Amino acid sequence: MPSIKLTLVMIVLCSVIYPLIVAGIAKMAPGQGNGETLSQNGRVVGYENVGQKFTDDKYFQGRPSAVAYNAAGSGGSNKGPSNPDYLKTVKERVDSFLMHNPDVSKEEIPTDLVTASGSGLDPDISVAAAKVQVKRISKIRGLAVAKIEKLIVSHTEKPLAGLFGPEKINVLKLNISLDNLK
Repeated sequence: MPSIKLTLVMIVLCSVIYPLIVAGIAKMAPGQGNGETLSQNGRVVGYENVGQKFTDDKYFQGRPSAVAYNAAGSGGSNKGPSNPDYLKTVKERVDSFLMHNPDVSKEEIPTDLVTASGSGLDPDISVAAAKVQVKRISKIRGLAVAKIEKLIVSHTEKPLAGLFGPEKINVLKLNISLDNLK
């Protein structure tokens, strides 16, 4: 009898009370637990914490995704750095990047532009990954390099408490600001 009572108490605690507490806390967070959307011209264009694919050369490109940016099922490719299929995929990404960025050498390409993140949904790129794309965007949009570099600096997020994590840039936010440049 004690084990049955304990089981029933744990079912109520873990299946009802705990989820309600978590949902209540989420409702107090930005986005009310539904994620933070980003809008442009009154239209929702994406979520702040979910990466998305930008194919037009006038935009900054984000990290590749092993799950096609599907937020319903995040995950990596689970292929190691010596896997021939993985190496082929990375080589194809490098070749594609070089084709779209002829002013860049292979050695200048930051790894985060040719390797997918563990979740496949990373919305951020490194500062180096943004800077390596400036010439292409400047040429296509007819904007001064300095203006785009200033935009990169203004969107650079510093490490937590100045210690934890690298500097990073949210690609969607950067591209929205890029569209708003005159």
